[in-house]
Amino acid sequence: MNDFSYLHTNCLELSIYLGCDKFPHESELQQEWENNKESLLTFMEQVHRGIKGLVTDQQGEPIANATIVVGGINHKIKTGR
Repeated sequence: MNDFSYLHTNCLELSIYLGCDKFPHESELQQEWENNKESLLTFMEQVHRGIKGLVTDQQGEPIANATIVVGGINHKIKTGR
């Protein structure tokens, strides 16, 4: 689903797997949290890096369905309504 969403929508989903056990036992969850908490929090801080903002016309009005292209990346993004 992640590839489809990235290629055909503006939805950039992310799945993170910590191992092969998709449904760890309840007794293991606290230790998994402790093992991965700092990494997850650091990752969450990094999502605010990059380019962000509004696409507007010369009067400052938002432009619906504008196509955004970044050089070197073969994937276009469209703005919302």
